[in-house]
Amino acid sequence: MDRSKGARVAGTRNKPGEGKVASRPLRFLPLGLVVLLLGAFFMSGLHRSFTFETLVEHHMAMRGFVTAHPVATAALYLLIYTAMVALSIPVSVFLAMTGGFLFDWPLGGALAAIGSTFGAASIFLVARTSIGEPILRRAGPRIQRFAASFRADSFSYLLFLRLLPIMPFWITNLAAAVFGMRFKTFLLATQIGVVPICYAFAAAGSGLEAAIVAHEQQLAECLALGKTGCDMDFRPESLLTPQLMVALGLLGLLALGPIIVRKWQALREETKG
Repeated sequence: MDRSKGARVAGTRNKPGEGKVASRPLRFLPLGLVVLLLGAFFMSGLHRSFTFETLVEHHMAMRGFVTAHPVATAALYLLIYTAMVALSIPVSVFLAMTGGFLFDWPLGGALAAIGSTFGAASIFLVARTSIGEPILRRAGPRIQRFAASFRADSFSYLLFLRLLPIMPFWITNLAAAVFGMRFKTFLLATQIGVVPICYAFAAAGSGLEAAIVAHEQQLAECLALGKTGCDMDFRPESLLTPQLMVALGLLGLLALGPIIVRKWQALREETKG
């Protein structure tokens, strides 16, 4: 009687793939949660709050809240920054400038860099767990070879893309996850790579007081004349000056240095052969 019971238990345990099939839907839960939160964010209209006009309108109240509750405000800012990056909502430039404006550039830049890294790590883990492996497994030979080449020098490639943002931040996060990049390497390259640009925009944000005053005067004059459509035309991306882009480009080339040297050495050996 005991043997038959044991046989039934063994037979139950040995059903092939049963555990994997049961766990497959679970790995999509984090991705589903991200999609739901993203939809709720846009349906609620919160995306309209992340504008320069909103900052101008509420800057005095925000500054007062920071003065009264510095730790709580910094924690809330860090949470918002992390959430926006994790949801792949492209407001990092605005948030980095806001951090510099509210906390001054040393603390604002640090909070922006930490939030950017935490958010990127979160969506990287979600994407790798849910869709990364299946997509790469179904990809063609050319994509497989490209992914393997990326993984071989993933730190340098990702550092280059962080220092010189020629690709949207969220696309880089998803691409690294799909290509099977190691999490520790992703985390380190992201943390190092986001520091210069986060501090650059935080420094720009720390000097926004004069710009806010000028735009307030411009808006008041426009309204006083009875004009319609008196909006504040200010694009944070315009702060990416040629000098800053050149500096980031040079840092990016330094990140690609090890790859360039290896490729050059391999080419020399092929030529000699």
